[in-house]
Amino acid sequence: MTDPKPTLDDAEYSRLVWNRFRAMLKWMGLASVATAAIALVWMHYYGGGLTIAVALTTAFGVALTVFMAAALMGLIFLSSGSGHDDVVDAQGHDDVVDAQGQDSLNHRE
Repeated sequence: MTDPKPTLDDAEYSRLVWNRFRAMLKWMGLASVATAAIALVWMHYYGGGLTIAVALTTAFGVALTVFMAAALMGLIFLSSGSGHDDVVDAQGHDDVVDAQGQDSLNHRE
């Protein structure tokens, strides 16, 4: 018989998963800064002179976009890889009840 997959309820496993997520975020932070620098160099080379306002907004916009995409994708992988999705999926949807006490998923008028 196989051992059950550990979940985030296990403190040691949770610490391992979150440390792996933080390490990924550190690398993606570096990648987002590098991408912003590449965008600035490209804009300077092909767009001519950049004002400080354009350079700052471009750098922040590119860096934050890349970092946010990495963080959200990392959370998806964390949720799936840690077994959290399986726990939620196993609970089912039968116990969803609206404020009137009716089954909100299967209720038809």
